[in-house]
Amino acid sequence: MIKILTMGAIALTMMGSAAIAGSTTGTSALDDPAKMSPFFTDAGMKTLKSEKDFTTAWMAMKPDERTAVLKDCGDATLNKAHADFCAMAKKMGG
Repeated sequence: MIKILTMGAIALTMMGSAAIAGSTTGTSALDDPAKMSPFFTDAGMKTLKSEKDFTTAWMAMKPDERTAVLKDCGDATLNKAHADFCAMAKKMGG
């Protein structure tokens, strides 16, 4: 029960942080859990999937979504916060 409550609190914190970040700097594809979760092995989106699974998730995205992600990875601040993901995304698409 404690584990469920803890995971719920973490999820709410992440959503709240994304909402705050989105309201002050605009929305980023990199901060959208619905778009980003397929690339990670964990709910906290800290551990990337294997290159094969990453490629599968990347190809499942619409071309305009991939473009938005690559654009966001070009932003120095966002790239720093998502360095591992951006490195892999750039390898996949640009």
